[in-house]
Amino acid sequence: MKRDFIPVNCWAAEDIPSNKLIDANPEFLSNTELLSIILGAGSNKENSVELARRILMECNNRISELAKMTPNKLTYMHGVGKQKAAKIIAAIELGRRRQEEQAVEKPDLCTAVRIYNMMHPIMADLEKEEFWVILMNHNWKLIKKFRLSQGGISETCVDVRIIIKEAVLNNATVIAVCHNHPSGSIRPSKCDDDLTNSIKKACEVMRIHFSDHVIVTDGAYYSYHENGRI
Repeated sequence: MKRDFIPVNCWAAEDIPSNKLIDANPEFLSNTELLSIILGAGSNKENSVELARRILMECNNRISELAKMTPNKLTYMHGVGKQKAAKIIAAIELGRRRQEEQAVEKPDLCTAVRIYNMMHPIMADLEKEEFWVILMNHNWKLIKKFRLSQGGISETCVDVRIIIKEAVLNNATVIAVCHNHPSGSIRPSKCDDDLTNSIKKACEVMRIHFSDHVIVTDGAYYSYHENGRI
């Protein structure tokens, strides 16, 4: 008698592997669950988790043996067509390439000069003000930089809450901010001062180190930190 099976998408939401991957740490998923996500669907006899379990059993439950499987060997298994075989091989190949990649040295941004040197090529020729946020780890290494807002010739609107949110989401412990003055003047405005103070207070509440606010022009900069204002 043919055994009935329950498709994975009919399982309880918290048990579906793709949901578990998003809602929890990928390390918590088994090899079977991870492979089932790559497969996407099962066959007419088993769901994707059961198919993944059977594939791994054919490989003695070892990823290293799965990596040695040729397309012909994979497609020979029931339920594994060319598309599923291609997905498996692509995932294995991505893993290989990840191992071969050399770690990229992230810039150290512990001084205003280094921040300026990084941001000057981006901001020097802009005709409008842009406000950028620079997220760093505790070693002052860059995690991420992003443009928060773009405004007019003399000002731009900045939401401090978004700065803090992005810092928390990216596990940043140090942040700096940067904006340009298209006029060429490096003198900070009253709005610049007020914004700097607002960011500083928000960072203090969240125990994030606010390292600097750098104003960029073509050929010069102003650093709140170097001027003893942070």
